[in-house]
Formats: sequence, structure tokens, C-alpha cells
Amino acid sequence: MSDAKKETTIFEIADQFIALANELTAKEQDVGKVGTALRFAAARFNAFEASLKSADLSAEKDNALEWFGNEYKAMLKDNLEDHIKNPVQTQAEPSK
Repeated sequence: MSDAKKETTIFEIADQFIALANELTAKEQDVGKVGTALRFAAARFNAFEASLKSADLSAEKDNALEWFGNEYKAMLKDNLEDHIKNPVQTQAEPSK
């Protein structure tokens, strides 16, 4: 067996964020609030990422907005299509 460290994939990292979002949703009982907080956190972190990668963020702001917006739109589209093909199964409430 190799001593090489296994690289964590973006999907494994995303699953960790989703697990935390699920915990917070259970605690808050408000998926919309958690979704909004997650989008805000992503926007805040992406702005930080852009600032680290840019020599002149003010000049490159519009390009960053377009790039990040296109990335998010493509990812959201893929996941919406997945949910259309595989709807979330909810448990039926017990009869009273």
C-alpha cells in the first residue's frame, strides 16, 4: 500500500458542508434560513477566494461575478436535474 496521502475530493468536502447544513436544519427547523446562510457563506468565501487570486479585484470584479455566477448556475442546474430524476422520498406521517 502506498504512503501517498489520499486527496479529498470536492464532493467529499461538499458532503461535509451538507452534513452540517442538515444538522443546522434539524436544529433550526427552517431549511430556508439555513439555505440562505449557506449561500451567504459561499458568497463571502468566494469573494475572499477571488481577492486572493486577483492582482486588482476592483478591475476584475465583473469577471469574477460572471465566472462564479456561471459556475453556481451550472452546479445548481445539475443538482436540480438530479432531484427531478430522483425526488426526495419523505416518510408518511403516522395515522392518528
